[in-house]
Amino acid sequence: MPEIWFSFLYQPLLNVLVWIYNNMSGQSMGWAVIFLTIGLRFALLPLSIISQRDVLRQRAIEEEARKEVQSFKKDPIAQKEEYRRIMRANRISPWAKVIVLGIQFLVLVLLYQVFISGIFGEKLVRVLYPSISFPGAINNDFFGHDIGLRHDIFWAGIVAVYLFVYNLIQKYADKTWNKSEFIFLFVFPLFTFVVLWFLPMAKSLFILTSMIFSDILTFIRVALFSSPETAEESEK
Repeated sequence: MPEIWFSFLYQPLLNVLVWIYNNMSGQSMGWAVIFLTIGLRFALLPLSIISQRDVLRQRAIEEEARKEVQSFKKDPIAQKEEYRRIMRANRISPWAKVIVLGIQFLVLVLLYQVFISGIFGEKLVRVLYPSISFPGAINNDFFGHDIGLRHDIFWAGIVAVYLFVYNLIQKYADKTWNKSEFIFLFVFPLFTFVVLWFLPMAKSLFILTSMIFSDILTFIRVALFSSPETAEESEK
């Protein structure tokens, strides 16, 4: 198992990262991580599109179920049973989303190993493929922050603030919030900040880039494919 992990996951990812560092990032490992993340998201784009489509289908089914149960207005129990029956009959498998999230999590683990175990000197030379040039001293500086170091407040904070603002915008249209949603709005970004604070800063860059990519994809989907009725509902 360790040999499979090294030869088929860790070593290929490290070589791709160094190739990007040598050829695309201007000798900046921070930008190399960002370009690696964007490349990964483009590779996963077909699955991401399927996942987005399934979200739309799920919402349509939920709306249909809500309309159907209106005929059981005077019987709340029958309403619930009918709603569950419709949702079970039209269940959508989340496999595309699970695969996308699983691959991203795997890359996160690999990046953690890369920056914790080190990408310097003789150890790096032994891991590189013959076709990948040894980059020499790695430049880990990204706008004054070392992406290999832990306890970076600035970039972990940016991710937390981004999550907070995103969740706030998502819930803005709701007229009433329940207590659990209000708590989640603050607790999840804070939890994310604490976790990223303990990890190398490269993790914050990876997660922030991936979130921005997903949000751009969602914006394009809404702008191009939302029906006028959907747009009107989202504005209400």
